Amino acid sequence: MIRYAYYMGDSDRESIAAIVRAVLSLGRRLRAERPQGAPALSAIAVLSALNRLGPTPAARLAAEERLQPQSLTRIVAGLERQGWIARARNPRDRREITIALTPHGRSALADDMRARRRWLEQALADALTEAERAALLAASKAMLKLALYQAPDGS
Repeated sequence: MIRYAYYMGDSDRESIAAIVRAVLSLGRRLRAERPQGAPALSAIAVLSALNRLGPTPAARLAAEERLQPQSLTRIVAGLERQGWIARARNPRDRREITIALTPHGRSALADDMRARRRWLEQALADALTEAERAALLAASKAMLKLALYQAPDGS
């Protein structure tokens, strides 16, 4: 496959900087809208991954979340103490631990997401025109595509 180099000019760099600023600003605002006493963001990320993936081996979960195994172990211990996840050994490979979201964990995740969605729904309705909302929806699809992009070198 032939790849063409893309050379960025100053306006391209400015556009990229504007996108980064916008994404980071919206992320900060959404985090600020989380309920008081909500689980830590690292816990929400793991709960969200388990909600998306279903019961998952610990090694895969660490890879999905780009966490070191030690970091995942600490997060999982806290989630288990809260009753938000359950761990079980794989019956075929006793060395493998599978982690699953509990109903209580699903509820904690839903509560966290509900507050942010409520704010976003209100902000979309009040601050954006119909055309801007449509543009944002189209952009969200492109941003997800970018988030899933893997460079040929694996990065």
